[in-house]
Amino acid sequence: MGDRATRAVITGIGALTPVGLSAPETWTNLLAGRSGVRPLTRFDPEPFPVRIAAEVVGFDPLTVMTRKRVRRTARFAQLAVAAATEALRDAGLALSPQIQERSGVTIATALGGVDIIDQEAPHLFGGDRTRVTPFLLPMLIANMAASSVSIQFGIRGPSNASVGACASGAIALAEALRWIQTGEADYVLAGGAEAALTPSVWAGLCAIGALSTRNDAPEAASRPFDRDRNGFVFGEGAVVFVVEREDLARAREAHAYAELAGAALTSDAHHETQPRPEGDVAARAMRLALEDASATPEAVDLVVAHGTGTPLNDAAETLAIKHALGGRARTVPVSAPKSMVGHLIGAAGALAALVGVLAIRDGAIPPTINLDHPDPACDLDYVPLRARTAPVRLALANAFGFGGQNCVVAVRALPGR
Repeated sequence: MGDRATRAVITGIGALTPVGLSAPETWTNLLAGRSGVRPLTRFDPEPFPVRIAAEVVGFDPLTVMTRKRVRRTARFAQLAVAAATEALRDAGLALSPQIQERSGVTIATALGGVDIIDQEAPHLFGGDRTRVTPFLLPMLIANMAASSVSIQFGIRGPSNASVGACASGAIALAEALRWIQTGEADYVLAGGAEAALTPSVWAGLCAIGALSTRNDAPEAASRPFDRDRNGFVFGEGAVVFVVEREDLARAREAHAYAELAGAALTSDAHHETQPRPEGDVAARAMRLALEDASATPEAVDLVVAHGTGTPLNDAAETLAIKHALGGRARTVPVSAPKSMVGHLIGAAGALAALVGVLAIRDGAIPPTINLDHPDPACDLDYVPLRARTAPVRLALANAFGFGGQNCVVAVRALPGR
């Protein structure tokens, strides 16, 4: 699994989410149990049965990019650049030419610039095809968040965009860990970005029937592990970390939040959209992430759940946690941030890792809001309704995606912290 003697630490965090335009604002609102779900404004949702979403509100890409670059990038890439800008500033990492060459970028997404297809469709079908932007393809392809960050900061090491559906953001962190362990990079900007609130995506999601239809009560719509849950809330956002070799971080006297201690991927090999109901393969990802971190179930102080609020996923994840942690499962807090921010899709796994890292720093665990009537099949400690103060030394962040892609990341407190 790589050279475990080379430790990777997280020194910077950037985030734009439905509850904040920065990592500190996001964290404050998560601990306060504030919902970012509201009526959808990105387009007219009236023709659809679902008219609520978790939008990033108030973001202006011109605060971090030139007008020319904004015209050439889709929203998911703009969010990624903004989150990376904050993460680098937070890390205090000066990008000298040497560091630029020894740095990598891995920013994942599930849907990429799909909004550009909707934007250009009127020209393609029934309009003037010569008016289609020449940047149509560069704007929509999935690697453009990572590439835009590389271009923005002159980073010339490895660059990649893993596409693993809702596990994508966690997969990016797994990749960052491997790059540092194998020596491919000393510093990595890693995370996820998604901005796919478009009519075409909405039509597909409504056809699947996966979304909550609580249009009259948006803040109560996302209900992981609750008896009355009826689907997830689609969201958008970006979360990016600076991950670097521990010895280099120590040498420059950087503040380190936590160690990126382990990661693992498995595949359910079961169904295009439904999880394996037994939860056994997702549980294997949790166990392997612990093994990669040289840790045992007894060391786990927090599980940041995938917790989508769909009947099948929540029940399967509950079983997965039981399989992975055994008797410890009933005493470990399980927090479901999607109850507040909705499902950030390609950024969801990175958001889960953010919760784990900041819970370690502050000894505070965000609540699972809207858990008013726990499902009897979901019988673990989901930190219902209010945040909790508790020491966290090691946290697991779960991310499970369409197609059965599972990724689990382990983050751990540094010695002496």
